[in-house]
Amino acid sequence: MVIVIKPGTQQQHMDDIVRLLESKGLKVHLSVGESRTIIGVIGDKSVLSGVNIGLLPGVEKIVPITENYKLASKAFRPEGSVVKVGGRSVGGREFAMIAGPCAVESREQIFEAARIARAGGAQFLRGGAYKPRTSPYAFQGLEKEGLKLLREAASEYGLLTVSELVSESLIDEAAAYLDVIQIGARNAQNFRLLKETGRSGIPVLLKRGIAETIDEWLASAEYIMSEGNYNIILCERGIRTFETATRNTLDISAIAVVKEKSHLPLIIDPSHAAGKAAYIPSLSRAAVAAGADGLMIEVHPNPKAALSDASQQLGEEEFLSLCRDIAKFAAASGREYDLFEGNGGGKC
Repeated sequence: MVIVIKPGTQQQHMDDIVRLLESKGLKVHLSVGESRTIIGVIGDKSVLSGVNIGLLPGVEKIVPITENYKLASKAFRPEGSVVKVGGRSVGGREFAMIAGPCAVESREQIFEAARIARAGGAQFLRGGAYKPRTSPYAFQGLEKEGLKLLREAASEYGLLTVSELVSESLIDEAAAYLDVIQIGARNAQNFRLLKETGRSGIPVLLKRGIAETIDEWLASAEYIMSEGNYNIILCERGIRTFETATRNTLDISAIAVVKEKSHLPLIIDPSHAAGKAAYIPSLSRAAVAAGADGLMIEVHPNPKAALSDASQQLGEEEFLSLCRDIAKFAAASGREYDLFEGNGGGKC
């Protein structure tokens, strides 16, 4: 359940409520918004039998949460969450752009990709270091060396880093290089990995599983949040359907549904949804218009030579053209998105 506190309530009264709940063995999560403070209560509520929480000083109302995700529920933070990463925001007015290659392949490649990403206004540089591939014979990534190169390139161009981790054993090793940990679609229900990323405190980009329902996806986020990490960015990347024209089917309706059900910010990955570079601009524009908080787009200096996912990566000219469109769509939607190409994509 959620306990909504009256505006202007004394801190002592809120502390008394928290102490009472914790004395009953319940977990308590405070959410301080602009106009309201909310206390999320997790655990067996039967221990409160005989205690009328609604009559305690400072309590405005009690809102029951019937979903199996409590902390991720819209009721926990009705105004919506903004995830802060290194001075940047995902959610709110600022429109987020994450760009970069499917995989870090070489120093030259990732530095060139960083330059292109920066020129298009991206705030984050993505690049796979540990690549979970369908075939064991496909390129598996440069691993730790890839993370080092990603960090160096991002720092050179004033970007933040995003990369996927495939095992909880990699978190400590990657912490020195990553600003955001990506949990990929194949690991969206790897509950041990979810819990460990929750304990890490590092912001998490959580992709929707290949066949996850939206409620299951939000339950995956709950695993992370239950360990105290509320810095979660949801990423819709398409789901598996009977359609074969695209790699996956982008669920644009998920934007509206998630915005109704959850306070967490949501971005769209049109690259993995489409699987074809030609479809990415249309899907990107649709995502902005539908209310997404950002995009994650695969960009490569020479897509035809890419070691993985060559068909869905944009080149420099295509990416910059798309970013100019996104800036217009974002402005029309009341979002802020600034291109950087006026400085030639130069270093910060």
